[in-house]
Amino acid sequence: MQQLRVLLAVREHGSLTRAAEALQYGVPTVAHHLRTLEAHLQAQLLVRTRTGSALTPLGEFYAAEVAPVIVRLDRAERAVADRRDSGVVTLRVGTFASVGSRLLPAAIAELQHRYSVRVEVVEGEPTEVVRMVRQGEVHAGVIYDVSEEPLFNTPDLVLQSLFAEPYQVLVGKNSEWAEREELELADLVRMSWICSRNDDEASDRVLRRVHRELGERTRVLMETDDWYMIHGLVAEGLACALTTAAPVDTDFAVALRRTVERLGERRVSFVTAKGARPPAVEWLGEILQRVAAERVGAASAVIAPRAG
Repeated sequence: MQQLRVLLAVREHGSLTRAAEALQYGVPTVAHHLRTLEAHLQAQLLVRTRTGSALTPLGEFYAAEVAPVIVRLDRAERAVADRRDSGVVTLRVGTFASVGSRLLPAAIAELQHRYSVRVEVVEGEPTEVVRMVRQGEVHAGVIYDVSEEPLFNTPDLVLQSLFAEPYQVLVGKNSEWAEREELELADLVRMSWICSRNDDEASDRVLRRVHRELGERTRVLMETDDWYMIHGLVAEGLACALTTAAPVDTDFAVALRRTVERLGERRVSFVTAKGARPPAVEWLGEILQRVAAERVGAASAVIAPRAG
């Protein structure tokens, strides 16, 4: 390797002295590497010139052949160093779809721009992501729960809050509910709802709590986690959904309405298992914090205009 680097340096700089300076070697060392390489190939690679040194035709041919190899070897060495420093060969991350799609791709792109780390993403509901973190199937995850009723605040997990946003009611833009700037909790009892198929879904926990406090049962039109289906049903005025601003698709005829009495906040967090973690996990967490600060404010502002 050193002999090849010396040969390429002489070709680039045109003399043994300048090549030695570029490589931070002594001239005798450069000359020794070249003599050893010529002995190995049994060919003259270098000739003296009035201005320094130049490669012979055979030397030029050989240098042109080995240059791409050196580039690839250098790249491989940097990749090994990055993986050694990151603590993992492949960083596995779990995430949920809606907000995960807004934060995680940008964070991964920046991580891989700065470090040679391979990343695999696994999609799942927060409870499933937390299970994978606990069992070591993923190194970290992006999850959400209810700030006022945290589901994952347990001693074995470390939660790094990325942002929180208030729960609001998603209604059809042409429905009676959209005509109001604010709804009251009593209005929620009169509505039909689209709920999740997962009993631990944060918005459903909020909805059950509200109805329980009002002494009423939740009127469920459908249980689904398909956001296209949810938006379609809400847009037609068939039901409402409890959500936050970030997942709302403004291509549908829907609007968000807050309630007079606050429903609480959805907290989005970066979760890891307690204990030693690969440096790449820490890097991703730091990048996610910054991406969330830059992007979530804009996403949360995408709310349909109020009535009037």
